Amino acid sequence: MVSVVANYASVARGTEKLSSQSSSQLLESRQQLGGEADAGILDSYSQQKTPPAPPVRSHSKESLALSMSKTVAMTEALLEPRSDAAKPAKEQWAAAGVEQLTGGRTAGGGGSEEPERKGRKSQEDEKVLKVADAKKTFEKPKAAEGKAATPPPSAARKDTMRRVVRQSKFRHVFGQAVKNDQCYDDIRVSRVTWDSSFCAVNPRFVAIIVDASGGGAFLVLPLHKTGRIDKSYPTVCGHTGPVLDIDWCPHNDQVIASGSEDCTVMVWQIPENGLTLSLTEPVVVLEGHSKRVGIVAWHPTARNVLLSAGCDNAIIIWNVGTGEALINLDDMHVDMIYNVSWNRNGSLICTASKDKKVRVIDPRKQEIVAEKEKTHEGARPMRAIFLADGNIFTTGFSRMSERQLALWNPKNMEEPIALHEMDTSNGVLLPFYDPDTNIIYLCGKGDSSIRYFEITDESPYVHYLNTFSSKEPQRGMGFMPKRGLDVNKCEIARFFKLHERKCEPIIMTVPRKSDLFQDDLYPDTAGPEAALEAEEWFEGKNADPLLISLKHGYIPGKNRDLKVVKKNILDNKPAANKKSDLINAPKKAADASNTQNEAKLDEILKELKSIKDTITNQDERISKLEQQMAKIAD
Repeated sequence: MVSVVANYASVARGTEKLSSQSSSQLLESRQQLGGEADAGILDSYSQQKTPPAPPVRSHSKESLALSMSKTVAMTEALLEPRSDAAKPAKEQWAAAGVEQLTGGRTAGGGGSEEPERKGRKSQEDEKVLKVADAKKTFEKPKAAEGKAATPPPSAARKDTMRRVVRQSKFRHVFGQAVKNDQCYDDIRVSRVTWDSSFCAVNPRFVAIIVDASGGGAFLVLPLHKTGRIDKSYPTVCGHTGPVLDIDWCPHNDQVIASGSEDCTVMVWQIPENGLTLSLTEPVVVLEGHSKRVGIVAWHPTARNVLLSAGCDNAIIIWNVGTGEALINLDDMHVDMIYNVSWNRNGSLICTASKDKKVRVIDPRKQEIVAEKEKTHEGARPMRAIFLADGNIFTTGFSRMSERQLALWNPKNMEEPIALHEMDTSNGVLLPFYDPDTNIIYLCGKGDSSIRYFEITDESPYVHYLNTFSSKEPQRGMGFMPKRGLDVNKCEIARFFKLHERKCEPIIMTVPRKSDLFQDDLYPDTAGPEAALEAEEWFEGKNADPLLISLKHGYIPGKNRDLKVVKKNILDNKPAANKKSDLINAPKKAADASNTQNEAKLDEILKELKSIKDTITNQDERISKLEQQMAKIAD
């Protein structure tokens, strides 16, 4: 009796071990087959209680063989094809168990060790074969249904990546801030609440608007003048109100224009080696706005043509060479102008206004060529710039104060070519555009990042490239022209980020292994020579920028001084009238100039009359003297 109990306990332990092994094998089989096994059968199996082992009166090895046969039968029942799924799990298990029992050894039979070993081996082989057959049965219904085989996850992932990732040579552009010793430190950046960049850069100088007591001022530093800037360093300080915007002349690296709260625009000539004394006398003062001037922008191809826009909602285009305002667009905007941008050849301008409109204007004809209401529905400031292909890129806010960027065709502004939402930050996005590479860099005021996008002809047209992030927020940003970059280091952009107390250059680079000049990164770019003179542009001519190659780097040449020639009014009166007819000058300005000219003409005529009278008197006197001399001679 004791031996029977011991045998029963050993059989129970063996059965429990085999049951756990079979359960784990079932779980693995279900995972490998991708969940194709009938969930109902497995659930029914999990709910069934394992039947107790029958009393065993034979050898323990026979009991183990019986348990294995039952386990294999159970596995086969669970892995039967779906056509047998209608059978209850218990019946399948019972039928399979009886078949194994009848096909093999009986529970009560005995025998020698050799048949037992053969029986165990045949059962194991049969188990392996039947599991393989079960897998095949699951694969057959798939083939019958005509479903394509599912590719492995790695292949599907590769296909997805192949579809999503767009090939571009600018995909891996990365930004890097320079070391501290190459920054411009201890600069009191302006705290004026105005949405301009506060910084302007060219291949020679960096100009930064700074705080100044009793007026407005800005620093002009040579690029190599890095490190700590002394508080007594000379500034450009001729304005009586805070400076709001500055812009370097594209055709003369020593000439810069500034707009101020004192309603004036001033043009300055910077010495070749930088300032040694504070500069207070501008080359010319341009007066014509009735409110503060917040925007100044030089013409891209015509020499000495400058645009200014003020809070009086007027745009004035000046001939700096003569100090004259030749075009005054004072009736096209009913609300404050946020920004103005010239197109590639300077024939058109586009403006973004507080009334949520973007306008495309021909300044010489004084016509609005295209207009779009509610370009961005949000109330916060917008920006609009021309691209090289003539399209317009805008940044603004949605009705829910989400920052947006959009691409527009000025020939059809009903719907945008592309519209993307970015985030919910409050900072105004300042766009900086590189026409050579078609990359737009977006710098938000108060952000600590620079996002950059590539504009192409393929959907979605505005392709996100990457983001440069730093810890400190930016108060303003300067953007270096292409001819001021280091082509030997594959540098495609350089920013000058304004902190509260310093200016930090940030270099954007395309990683390349070769040290040779990269033609695809540096196509010919706009050079410093003007394609037109101011008079030619005002008369109606257009010209694209004159391009230069950067293959051997750009070497700044000697710039000629800006000379302002106040022309003689009498000599220029007929020409001025003719020109005003050609460019449709405003009636107000023409009437004022005609009144002044008539008054001066009257003065000159009076002076001429007095001179003639004097000459007549002198002639009479000379004749009398001659008569007296004749009498004396006689």
